[in-house]
Amino acid sequence: MSLKNGKLKRHEKLFALIEQNPLYTDEDLARLLKVSLSTIRLDRALMGVPELRERTRQMAERAVSRLRSLKQEEFIGELLGLEPNVWALSMLLTTKEMAFRHTDQVWDQYIYAQASTLAIAVVEADMVVVQTFRGRYSAPAVVGDRLVARAKVGVHEGDKYIVSVHTNVGEREIYVGRFIVRALSSGEESTVSAVRGNEG
Repeated sequence: MSLKNGKLKRHEKLFALIEQNPLYTDEDLARLLKVSLSTIRLDRALMGVPELRERTRQMAERAVSRLRSLKQEEFIGELLGLEPNVWALSMLLTTKEMAFRHTDQVWDQYIYAQASTLAIAVVEADMVVVQTFRGRYSAPAVVGDRLVARAKVGVHEGDKYIVSVHTNVGEREIYVGRFIVRALSSGEESTVSAVRGNEG
């Protein structure tokens, strides 16, 4: 295989990897393609593929413009991808404030909150609530981990949606949730708004 063909094939693989997971770092890509970090950076520049920070910024802008069921500030994590009523993607960078006291282990409530807000965000309606959920934690997260959650809409009947959410740290799955969420009618929305107003 000529040098030119080898580079072409590597570029194809690089593009496919970023399509598959746009949150891969240059280090991840270098490891997966078994090349140096400088080669990945040069390849990205030649292909016009932005670095991770710029990719996530562009993804977030597109996703937030489609968000309907939540305000951006209500969302836990950073919304990076959204195809309403189909799928959604978010990332949460864990910090020391999210950990159990005197440990680096992240409270499970943050993992759940990221998953549940993603399950709500994926539904295209003005107000969506979680009716029931089942979740399973298979591994802990620690401070500094980047939690990547993917939501997928399954069965949809009337105003109810079944949404599955898988949360990973790198290649390791740490949480799976199955949410039944419901899009509220305008009358129900007014009731919920009034209750929330009274609570404040």
